[in-house]
Order: sequence, then structure tokens, then C-alpha cells
Amino acid sequence: MKVTGIQSVIRRKKKRYVKSTPQQVAENLLNRQFTAVKSNEKWLTDVTEFKYGDGQKAYLSAILDLHDKSIVAHVLSHSNDNSLVFRTLDLALKAAPGSKPMIHSDRGYQYTSWGFKKRLDSHGLTQSMSRVGKCIDNGPMEGFWGTLKCEKYYLHKYQDFAALEKDIDNYIDFYNYEGLSIILCKHSYSWTQAIEYIQLNDLQNKSRTGLISTPSFESARSIFS
Repeated sequence: MKVTGIQSVIRRKKKRYVKSTPQQVAENLLNRQFTAVKSNEKWLTDVTEFKYGDGQKAYLSAILDLHDKSIVAHVLSHSNDNSLVFRTLDLALKAAPGSKPMIHSDRGYQYTSWGFKKRLDSHGLTQSMSRVGKCIDNGPMEGFWGTLKCEKYYLHKYQDFAALEKDIDNYIDFYNYEGLSIILCKHSYSWTQAIEYIQLNDLQNKSRTGLISTPSFESARSIFS
């Protein structure tokens, strides 16, 4: 084969992950009850991955308030570790001092760690966890990740961490203070009314035609800014 210049193609072996035993777990107390009558009553949290530059990875941790779907705190990091999740929780508690919400997550190793549990207990927070393999148990948090990536991240190619971080910060700032879901909650607008306003604005600006199934970042900004 060497003489004739022939080379075999070998299938890359999949990396094997060793299943770890969680230090502690909590019941699914949230039980897909994705509404809250007041702020800081129920929080959701999770970590998602982004890529930038030459395949480098960044990890975004966030906490979402189920009352108005706003982001209470978020941290972007180079590493997906306990420190990332702990820093996010500390920022949320600082943003909502004295609050004692239920906080729901998946069963990631950061959330099943004794360190995270001790932090929750010391501040009087109640822990809830999704069932194994049931990502819909944390549905609104997963939905926010999808919205962020579709309306901002997938529209750009990021060369460095700073550019990615800046765009994520700007998007979350928009989402919290000008975003459609927050406007609806604060002003009791219906989705039907909001969609009609967006469609009318799009027709007037001749930016696009036809029906819109999902309000876009730019459309919402043009209407409510």
C-alpha cells in the first residue's frame, strides 16, 4: 500500500464517556408547571454551548424567571464547570436579594454537586430537577436557547470570545427590556395583537412579505423601541 500510495480509511472511534454517579439529586417538583404568579417564585437554569474562531467552545449559563420569562442572570465562560454555575447563581441572588424561589435544572453534574446544593440551602432555595432524558421538563429554558441562537448566534460567525460575549450580552439586554415576551407580560398584550402589529410593520417597511410564524428580533425592536 505504501509503494502504490494507497491509504486506508479508518472510522474514528467514538469517545467513551464514563457514567458518573451524581452526588445528590432532587425530585421534579416543578412538574412542568411553567407559570408563576409573581417574580422570583420559580427559576429555571441550564448551560448551553457556542463555538467561535477555529472551533473553540464557549459555555453560557443562565437563570430564567418563569413569571415573565426574563433572564435574571447569565455568565459566559471558556469552561463548563462548577464555577460557571455557581457564579450565575450568585449573580441571580444579588439581582433579587431576599428571594427564595424554586430553582429547576437538568441533572448536569454541576447541579447534582454538593457545592451547588449547599449554596441553595444556605439561601433557602428549593431545588427541583428534570427526570432523566426528559429535556421538556425544562422546556422554557430550552426554548430561550433556541430563540437566542436563531435570532442572533446563527446569523453571525464569531472570530473571538469577546465578540460572541458582546452579542450575547446585547441580545439578553434587548430580550429583557424590549423583547416581545416581556412586553406581552408587562402590558397584557395578546400574541394575536403582537403578530398583527409585526405583520403591519413589515408590510409598511416592505422588509418581507407573507405571514410570520415567529416574531423576529428586529421586528420586535422596531415596534416597541
